[in-house]
Amino acid sequence: MSTVVSFVTALYYVYVILILVYILMSWVQLPYNVWVGRVRTFLHDTVEPYLRIFRNLIPPIGAFDISPIVALIVLSLAWQIIVNILVSFE
Repeated sequence: MSTVVSFVTALYYVYVILILVYILMSWVQLPYNVWVGRVRTFLHDTVEPYLRIFRNLIPPIGAFDISPIVALIVLSLAWQIIVNILVSFE
């Protein structure tokens, strides 16, 4: 069962990193490059559907969008609950 917990944990960390990179790339305007465009498209396709759930629920406060923070908190709570359930079955 520890293999499943390790997989879920790795998946959680990869998705958190993808969200953080997506946020950082939205702050910085990089010059156009084919590879940068592909990375942005990949990040948009993988992260935006999850963040859109929270953007629909939480309006921006001025120029600040706090929905990614809430999304990361919810993702962390879900990860902890799933890991605890998996560990309890060992």
